[in-house]
Amino acid sequence: MPRTPQEAPRRRRWRVIVTLLVVGLVYAGYVGVRGLLAVPHSETCVATADGGSAELTPEQTSNAAVITGVAVRRGLPTRAATIAIATAMQESKLRNLRFGDRDSVGLFQQRPSQGWGTEAQILDPVYASGAFFDVLVKVKDYETRPLTEVAQQVQRSAYPTAYARHEAEARALAAGLTGVAPATLSCDLDPPAKPGTTAAIVTALAAHTELTGRAADGAVSVEAAGATAWSVASWAVAHADALGITAVRVADHTWSREDGTWIVTPAHAGVTISVSAA
Repeated sequence: MPRTPQEAPRRRRWRVIVTLLVVGLVYAGYVGVRGLLAVPHSETCVATADGGSAELTPEQTSNAAVITGVAVRRGLPTRAATIAIATAMQESKLRNLRFGDRDSVGLFQQRPSQGWGTEAQILDPVYASGAFFDVLVKVKDYETRPLTEVAQQVQRSAYPTAYARHEAEARALAAGLTGVAPATLSCDLDPPAKPGTTAAIVTALAAHTELTGRAADGAVSVEAAGATAWSVASWAVAHADALGITAVRVADHTWSREDGTWIVTPAHAGVTISVSAA
């Protein structure tokens, strides 16, 4: 049966409509699959110094900062912090574990039954770090002997050579966190889930470093210079995720969550640690 003159345009319109629908469905499917396959942003902290590099989670970095803070306030050399961080990397992956082999717990997997302290004490990273350093400083020539030998003498581990594998990473972290290598530790973080408080920063700063911070106008200022100032600044970046810190300013550099790294800014006295407004 021959087509009428009106049927040809009608068929062409339907073909166009069907084609548009197919294209739309294909595009919608592409967008949906891309959304499902998209890799979420991963919060990371990176330290690169002294011939080594380390990439850690914010939790691991904050624990490394606590260890280093205890070393600094005791006046111990950067090497002491390096040994302690490498040990904690091997024992717990720099996590404050509530479990372990037999009764081992904490950053260094110390055992209450071996005289390291009570379980509650060992689960306090400040206490655990201090207990580690109490033994470390009694090890003869700990600053010059191979790291894994010294760590093993403190820990008495079943794997005496395992600590060596973490030395380069530990050196990078210790150099940045002690302040001897400025602007070498930074964290790439999401916006804070909730606003931080200056009171929490002042409390943590005192507990970890025994330094006094002065809170005013949504920021905490610390009077310090040189390596000490950079140690405080690196400590703040390492704790930015946990404490809701949004920016840290020291010397002629500023770190912010927005940038995720240190950028050069006008010179600044002391250290200023900022939080977002509630």
